[in-house]
Amino acid sequence: MIDIADASEVSRATLYNHYRDKSAVLEALITAEVDRLVTIASRAGTPADALESLSREISSDAALASMRIHDANILIAIMTHSENPLYLVLARSIFEATKSEAGTGLAMRWLLGQVMQPIAPKQSRDQAELLVDRTLF
Repeated sequence: MIDIADASEVSRATLYNHYRDKSAVLEALITAEVDRLVTIASRAGTPADALESLSREISSDAALASMRIHDANILIAIMTHSENPLYLVLARSIFEATKSEAGTGLAMRWLLGQVMQPIAPKQSRDQAELLVDRTLF
């Protein structure tokens, strides 16, 4: 928490007034990122566009990159449990974009894999199109 307060340029007291511990800070960060991803997916034109946009954002997100290095266990715990509310929010967003229950599960696993192992932008498009062409419709 000391490092977070220093990096955020806020006092530790202020940080503790808003968050009980480091896990709470990280959960708030991931919540904000999921909200941002949902907005991006809702603005995409086609299912492939939505999946590509999500893939690119997840693979290039600086906050996720830092968490992969410093807090991988917490990141994995939050994003890989299907009962987690954030997982469900993201899954609903993908379903809205794709209208496919089976495709949503596959797309979730594909995207969550990128949280820990990012891919290149070209791969994002190619894999999104392949996913839509072969599984969603």
